[in-house]
Amino acid sequence: MRHAIPEILLGVVLAVYWARVLRMAYKADRRTGQAANLVPGERIGKIIRILWTPVILIWVAHPFVTACGFGPGVLKPLYFKSWIAWPALGAATIGWLLSRICWKVMGRQWRMGIDPAEQNQLIDRGPFGWVRHPIYSLSGMMMLATMAMIPSPLMLAAGVVHLALLGWEAIREEQHMLRVHGSRYAYYRREVGAFLPRTYLISYVVQVIAGRF
Repeated sequence: MRHAIPEILLGVVLAVYWARVLRMAYKADRRTGQAANLVPGERIGKIIRILWTPVILIWVAHPFVTACGFGPGVLKPLYFKSWIAWPALGAATIGWLLSRICWKVMGRQWRMGIDPAEQNQLIDRGPFGWVRHPIYSLSGMMMLATMAMIPSPLMLAAGVVHLALLGWEAIREEQHMLRVHGSRYAYYRREVGAFLPRTYLISYVVQVIAGRF
């Protein structure tokens, strides 16, 4: 049973994370009638959602399946290491908690997809002042943590697809924001890293911390 504990806890974290996403989409639907683009109106957005849905289902269900001992074929992890599992669980939990901060900063501007007709606001405060796509960065971190804990062929394949779709969606969002905000977003993109802070920002923080000790 001890072997299954980190996997069960990871499954709970992922289930709570995605339940929260669906709840936010439902609330947006009640508020605006658009369901936060849960089902995008554009063709490419629909294709991405079709590709993404089974990945999310695999991501949430796989930890529970593995914890129950069902691991034949592509479901069987290549290894299990507790010294990897527990830090991976910690990383996934941190990703979920930090994502909540990002969602709070976005507020009513939070969306799951792109509506070409929508004039989205440019949010550049809080986590978005450090990284242009902090929610995607954290989602990628959570997926990498899952792949490290449960490295089955199926989970590894789902992880690669998820990371690729995150990158694809980030590019599409930036193209949309450039159309909406023009030079203002172009400047923001030059100054702020896509998925990680710019090197000079990291250096600045390190210098500030070092100066206090």
